Amino acid sequence: MSTTGVSARSRAYDIVYRQEQLDARRGFLRDVLLRRIGFKLLVKAQIEGVENIPASGPGIIMMNHIAAIDPFVVVGAVTTRFIVPMSKEENYHNPLVALMARAWGAYPVRRSEVDRRALDSTIELLRQGRLVLIAPEGTRHPSLTEAKNGMTFVALHTDAVIVPTAVDGTDRFPATLKRLQRTPVQVRFGRPFRFRPSGQGRVPRAEMTAMTREAMLQLAALLPVHRRDEYRDLSPTTDYLEFVDPSAPAARVAEPLRVVG
Repeated sequence: MSTTGVSARSRAYDIVYRQEQLDARRGFLRDVLLRRIGFKLLVKAQIEGVENIPASGPGIIMMNHIAAIDPFVVVGAVTTRFIVPMSKEENYHNPLVALMARAWGAYPVRRSEVDRRALDSTIELLRQGRLVLIAPEGTRHPSLTEAKNGMTFVALHTDAVIVPTAVDGTDRFPATLKRLQRTPVQVRFGRPFRFRPSGQGRVPRAEMTAMTREAMLQLAALLPVHRRDEYRDLSPTTDYLEFVDPSAPAARVAEPLRVVG
């Protein structure tokens, strides 16, 4: 994927290669801190569509992002596999958030630029068959805004299955705690799919942008109307999408595709 000849593996974060070591810790963090404490005392989570999470293989949880707690809620909602999230670089300047991010094994992303190291780390994780959490918009918004092509880029390089994941209600946290109430939140996992390029080996940039839009329309369909905004047209095309059976054996990782144009 690089014109410099430097492999993605050599540029990925070291934490990418410590996933098995981190999994033992993640079991405690998810099952005790997130589910037994967070889901019992802080939020009241309504979770739908967990059967759409692929049983194995490279996968992307593609979520909308409306509040700081979104990654925690989504990570806690999936019990069949561990999700590896990105975390914005600014979070590592906050001692508490940085502690949680490092404890789980999140990896940083710089949102102000095309972060090649974060892209390479994501590709390496997917090539390991991991499940990665990505917010395609790049930052928090109360309703959907135009997504970037980064998620599509890594999905094309790894043949990853994408699961559109709608999050709602998290923006009311922690205000509801002032009334001594748990915050009702909803997480909906939609029908999984892969991208289906029109050609072999090369993907024009305009085609990649069309893929991103089709993916985001699948996400918008899971959200209430006031969350859709940029993707409120729910007459989605699926020219570049191939829906998959999440219970089927994982396919091999695809050969890298070149984006042109």
